[in-house]
Amino acid sequence: MTIPRLEKLVAQMRDTYSRGPGINDLQDALPDRESVAKVCTRVLAILFPGFFTAERISKTELDTHTMSQLMDLQSLLLDQVARALRYSARVAGKAKPANLVEHTRGMVLEQLDLLAHVRELVSTDVEAAFNNDPAALDRETIVLSYPSIEALAVQRFAHGLYRAGIPIIPRMMTEVAHSHTGIDIHPGATIDESFFIDHGTGVVIGETCTIGKRCVLYHGVTLGAWNPIGAKDENGDLKRGSSNKRHPDLEDKVTVYPGATILGGDTKIGHHSIIGGNVWLTHSVEPYTLVTIKDPELMIRKRKVQPSMRVSSRIKKA
Repeated sequence: MTIPRLEKLVAQMRDTYSRGPGINDLQDALPDRESVAKVCTRVLAILFPGFFTAERISKTELDTHTMSQLMDLQSLLLDQVARALRYSARVAGKAKPANLVEHTRGMVLEQLDLLAHVRELVSTDVEAAFNNDPAALDRETIVLSYPSIEALAVQRFAHGLYRAGIPIIPRMMTEVAHSHTGIDIHPGATIDESFFIDHGTGVVIGETCTIGKRCVLYHGVTLGAWNPIGAKDENGDLKRGSSNKRHPDLEDKVTVYPGATILGGDTKIGHHSIIGGNVWLTHSVEPYTLVTIKDPELMIRKRKVQPSMRVSSRIKKA
């Protein structure tokens, strides 16, 4: 393209930016997706050294590796969390936090202190995968290849950020994991130990869900919101945030099979219950309940001419 034509296009694009959403302005920058993706990578590298990066790790260098990853993670979080806090205050019409740098550092250090706890929780998720999937031959392969481990590791760390009141970044982190794994877990969801998501593609877990110990979900499961009319305030605007309980709760040792949809903030699935495939459920069930749907009416009939017969007849003629 010629320079005048490019200049015209630049002016057109500048006009669209002015109508919003605008640019991520250096003077008042938001968090950015590339840096938050690096946060996820650093978290995974710390939780599982040598599994999620190409670096070769030896036991003699483990402390050095961990220190390096922690320093990188701390630097990324200090920058991105400060941006998120500054932006959130501006949107709310408030002054930015006093002593923003010190405030951010305190929040970040508190979250880094939780990494060992996150590691312990995710280790129970690995064990749950090994105990529930007969195709799992060893725990190392689970970490390397099971999408639920990446999704849960990122979500469990992001959940700590979410609970600490750090805006924007927790959701960005779980969306990074979502894009990699096909598993969409909101950072607000509270998930107890030993959680396994088999296969995982298409799983959605909402912000106000709570999930007990030793639960299992299969692919295509939705733990979502219900009653959108009741989700609006007196002005007709959507009620937002975790104070509005919108998503169901699963007690301990619940199994939910593929394609099931469980909706509603008042919906509680009792412990040791099994929810069958393709079930649509919007009310609570007692512990030790089995919920299934009737078998569909299938129409099975023979084809008039089977493909294999056509091939055979052509061969004989030849």
